Amino acid sequence: MRVLVLGLRGVPGIEGGVETHAEQLYPRLAADGCDVQILVRTPFVSAQQRSFGMIRLKRLWAPRRRGLEAFVHSMLGVFYAAFTRPDILHVHAIGPAIVTPIARLFGLRVVVTNHGPDYDRDKWGLIARSVLRLGERVGMRYAHARIAISRVIAELVMTKYGCSSDLIPNGVVIHEPLANSDQVARFGLHPGRYFLQVGRLVPEKRQLDLIRAYQGISPHDWQLAIVGRLADDPYSRTVAVAAREAGVVLTGFQSGEALRQIYSHAGAFILPSSHEGLPIALLEALSYGVPVLASAIPANLEIGLQSTNYFPLGDIDELGRRMKTVSEQKMDSASKAERRRWVAERYDWDRIAVQTLDLYSRIISAYP
Repeated sequence: MRVLVLGLRGVPGIEGGVETHAEQLYPRLAADGCDVQILVRTPFVSAQQRSFGMIRLKRLWAPRRRGLEAFVHSMLGVFYAAFTRPDILHVHAIGPAIVTPIARLFGLRVVVTNHGPDYDRDKWGLIARSVLRLGERVGMRYAHARIAISRVIAELVMTKYGCSSDLIPNGVVIHEPLANSDQVARFGLHPGRYFLQVGRLVPEKRQLDLIRAYQGISPHDWQLAIVGRLADDPYSRTVAVAAREAGVVLTGFQSGEALRQIYSHAGAFILPSSHEGLPIALLEALSYGVPVLASAIPANLEIGLQSTNYFPLGDIDELGRRMKTVSEQKMDSASKAERRRWVAERYDWDRIAVQTLDLYSRIISAYP
């Protein structure tokens, strides 16, 4: 089965939920016998990198300009798909899904994964939001099959477009927490005594809410670390200034051993987002047994944590109180083990790969 993947910046080690999803899913499908090729964008993957394990990478040009990058790359990608004729064209995210009708005209079998209503992200202007809404509409209506990564998204698609979706969530790899802490020490962090957030520095992740809540905690016997790439944009610059004034540690983008150590030794993970699909970073924190706090938005609530793990979106005072409470609780090995067991049972990448492969097979059988 030949599968062509469109809609992500690149793999491996590229920041973003869709990219992390693909980095975990497609090696498993390749191991199950699929011939997988991923279309990646030139600004993010070097010309020398032509494969990722058993997966072939094809670089297609994309302008490094917000609002045009995904659109141009997706248009080039659908023409490449028309030329190579894969058995399945799998498009990720509603922006790239705008090419779905063109793919159908070319006679391609198309699966679209809806990772969430990206038009709700704070960074987009009116024109970009309109394009994303169009991408969602045509992607959901014209795909041979739709995948929703959460029940919230599946219900949205059914309500808006009358289309059913296969519910196949994000997953998580269960890592053994690392004993080494040299990378943690490199950032001046103290094991077991820091709050952590991992994610892109964008307004909907609400890093400023987190910093303000942290400032309200007294005394400051815990630290706050924010992991994410500092871009040259107004929001990132505002976060950098606020972090410096509050004594917050900004580590920049981290991956591999460094990120594993940072997760392993965190005292608590905080996700105050206003928008999520199904938050992989939160699942990763749970996979290390780390206590978590998250905003009470539908995507976070769907994870199914206890009520004490959630706080009202934007309520900085309440977030500060929850952070203070977590910092005063003793972290025991039994609780960490229970969190790891709980998330492993519900968000298993191997099972997700089997579900995805089954969907591909059904589409090929239904549309020979």
